[in-house]
Amino acid sequence: MIVVDGNLPENIHFKWSKANKPIIHIPQREEVRLTLPDCSVNQVKESWTTNDLNKLDTSKLDGAVGPLFVEGAEPGCTLEVEILKIQTATWGYSVTDEHYGLLKGKFENNLTIWDLKEGYAEPRSNFPKGIRVPINPFLGVMGVAPDVGEFGMIAPQRFGGNMDNKLLTAGSRLYLPILIRGGLFSAGDPHAAQGDGESGGTGLETRAIATLRFNVIKDVRIDYPRAIVNQSSNSYIVTMGISDDLYKASEIAMANMVDELKTRGISSGEAYVLCSLVGDLRISELVDEPNHVVSMTFPLRHVPGHS
Repeated sequence: MIVVDGNLPENIHFKWSKANKPIIHIPQREEVRLTLPDCSVNQVKESWTTNDLNKLDTSKLDGAVGPLFVEGAEPGCTLEVEILKIQTATWGYSVTDEHYGLLKGKFENNLTIWDLKEGYAEPRSNFPKGIRVPINPFLGVMGVAPDVGEFGMIAPQRFGGNMDNKLLTAGSRLYLPILIRGGLFSAGDPHAAQGDGESGGTGLETRAIATLRFNVIKDVRIDYPRAIVNQSSNSYIVTMGISDDLYKASEIAMANMVDELKTRGISSGEAYVLCSLVGDLRISELVDEPNHVVSMTFPLRHVPGHS
């Protein structure tokens, strides 16, 4: 197993660019264990209160650990990221900030510290007694380098990045378009829990140790992230649309699902019908403006050859 310490400053970047130098070369099929800071890159401390939020350096938010050069990754191929395990820290936090969230400007700033134990998160203060949130950890940031341009960390892009997609839990496989040699994969922003959309501005932010494995799929080209996920004992295909317009993002997600189903023996017309009957559109990420993420999920049991 290869171990990467994401708490070291030299292993974190704050922009998406092909100019980022890889911190390590990773053979395909090798397990990689990443120690990941929280979305503040360890600025938020367990002892903090709401008044400490003014100490945050917002230019350091959503820093990603990487990039990792995946051997054999070439432009035009697809990178498969197997999410094998995500282990959270023993505490996390949520933030209300007047500049983020669907109802931004309507609530005062707030920081809540949560204990993470025995599969649940429990607030230390600010909530009625007995509130418990199930822990279902995932990585908010996973992406590869763009082939052109340079991008900030906050808004998600067609190559991934800050997608905040709660479906990408352990046992899932994420697929990303490889745009440059080596892929230059990076990850970060662990969440212990989150609702679809991350509508209040943050998920339950935490630190984590993630175990991943990489594989390069030749002769398969995609333009946006896709995934195979397992939820409630069922497996789903997930396609994503990313745009500054929710309707457009939904359109992209559905078009990508039609394309995916075509590769599985279903015609375009049949796929379009089935998407309307058993596919679900979900707003995965809404707050990281200007771009949003819409996911379409499609049960694998409705694909020929799957039960």
